[in-house]
Amino acid sequence: MASLLISESDDRLVVTLDRPEKRNAIDAELVAELHEVCARLERDPKLLLLTGGADGLFAGGADIAQLRDRGRLEALAGINQSLFARILKLPLPTIAAVDGPALGGGAELAYACDLRICTDRAFFGQPEARLGILAGAGATYRLPRLIGEGLAKELLFTGRRMLADEALSRGLVSRVVAPADLLATAHGILDDIAKSSTLALRLTKLAVDAPEGAHPHIELASQAVLFEDAEKYARMTAFLEKKK
Repeated sequence: MASLLISESDDRLVVTLDRPEKRNAIDAELVAELHEVCARLERDPKLLLLTGGADGLFAGGADIAQLRDRGRLEALAGINQSLFARILKLPLPTIAAVDGPALGGGAELAYACDLRICTDRAFFGQPEARLGILAGAGATYRLPRLIGEGLAKELLFTGRRMLADEALSRGLVSRVVAPADLLATAHGILDDIAKSSTLALRLTKLAVDAPEGAHPHIELASQAVLFEDAEKYARMTAFLEKKK
């Protein structure tokens, strides 16, 4: 792929944005390649680690040169929005490892992942209103759920950048680490996740992401499936035998 580097192991896919000369700006080609990644993970579910690759960089936002020339029909097509919604719905957990700026569409890409960790030099921001548009790829509804409506509105209205320490205290990220430790920390989290039942992970993700009002029903149906899963019986048997 022209804009991504991909490495694969038995349980995960590591996807690195690879447009350092453009600060990993999200253009049409990168969007198309990330759709290919999604299709691959929908066919063969694995954990996903998404990172920016270049030292001190995640994604500087959408490609402004392309964005400037888009009209209302392109806006209504939801080019980035549809991609990020697809990432959010991937079968197994995803983690964004953020180093340096995650701005505009780059921040929204991180919001679409299940988990986010970052370095102590990372920052998040939504500068769209200063460019005469709105954050149209998920920030207007995902960010309030992640950090609360009041703070989300402040960031969306002002374009202020949220630094790593504030992102941690507000729950936008779960860990802040030194740049040299970022990928090892991300892999460590995925290692812990990989110890769980794959079916339990998939159904847990469905339950958490269910629309308002559907949670109890999704949870009950998912638990009913898991209660009769052979892996549940094997795992619980192993636990009881270990206690003996």
